[in-house]
Amino acid sequence: MKRRQVLQFLAGALATAPGAATAQPAAKTYRLASFTGGPPLPPHGPIGMVLIPALAQQGYKLGQNLEYQAYGANMQIGQLPQLAHEIAGNADAVVVAGWPPAAALKDAGVPTVVVTGAGDPVATGLVASLAHPGGNITGISDDATMLSTKRLGLLKQAVPSIHKVAMLWNKDDLGMTLRYQASADAAKALGITVQPLGVAEPDDFGNAFTAMDGGAPDAILMVADALTILNRKRVFDYAAAHRLPAIYESDFFVREGGLMSYGSDMKESYERAASLVARIFKGQKPGELPFEEPTRYIFAINLKTAKAIGLDLPPNVTALADVVIE
Repeated sequence: MKRRQVLQFLAGALATAPGAATAQPAAKTYRLASFTGGPPLPPHGPIGMVLIPALAQQGYKLGQNLEYQAYGANMQIGQLPQLAHEIAGNADAVVVAGWPPAAALKDAGVPTVVVTGAGDPVATGLVASLAHPGGNITGISDDATMLSTKRLGLLKQAVPSIHKVAMLWNKDDLGMTLRYQASADAAKALGITVQPLGVAEPDDFGNAFTAMDGGAPDAILMVADALTILNRKRVFDYAAAHRLPAIYESDFFVREGGLMSYGSDMKESYERAASLVARIFKGQKPGELPFEEPTRYIFAINLKTAKAIGLDLPPNVTALADVVIE
């Protein structure tokens, strides 16, 4: 038999053999969703531009073997259970920001990776323990007490005369309420009086500002969740108008006009969330994946904002900053 005939015979035999390439199933497409109580997180937004490339590095590429759908309740918190039910039927895993959507997904049973804004997952009942979550949730945690103490300490270093701090937080969000409490406890330990200003909807910010007008705080600390983030510009404007120093939980607040922030590096957190998602796609159960803690924290200051409120930041405080906005 001639060489060409031999090759044709072998090719035909392989094509009809059991397990031939033509008989193999197509590669699976994995479905990822994101879920927040506020606006959705689109793939080309600041978060999506971290999450999607990080997943590509793990071998899950949008348009090839990955689908991505962003869900957000747009502050219609009553819609969370319905959206969670919809997600459960259309996703292999979900990346979530905030305690309310995480709680809704716990009830829905879909594999969930919490990235930020959910508070202490054990104290809020999301998981049994950080080391052994159980159930359908894992993710990135934070040490609220340590972070609160650090933020207030930086605020005190920047303005040593501070004795009273107004604290803004979403009182209808259990995760944020516990983070506020950790901040209040840390303030008391530092000899700082707390003016508690819980809000539950946009109209409550006006009441909070009126309370500050009468209470005369020396500074503001804002606990971040979907509600306070959506109303951040109002807080910036109030702080500027009353020449009040304020500290926030993430550097994007400072980039947009806030004075100071201290918190985990969101880029790192979403990259690590992508790694957890990849492990879930590969078959691991979220309840068997321990919660992780951030390893990078960013202290940011905005010198333009400091100048606008007449604050001359001490050189030792400026020297500590990882990000300085001129």
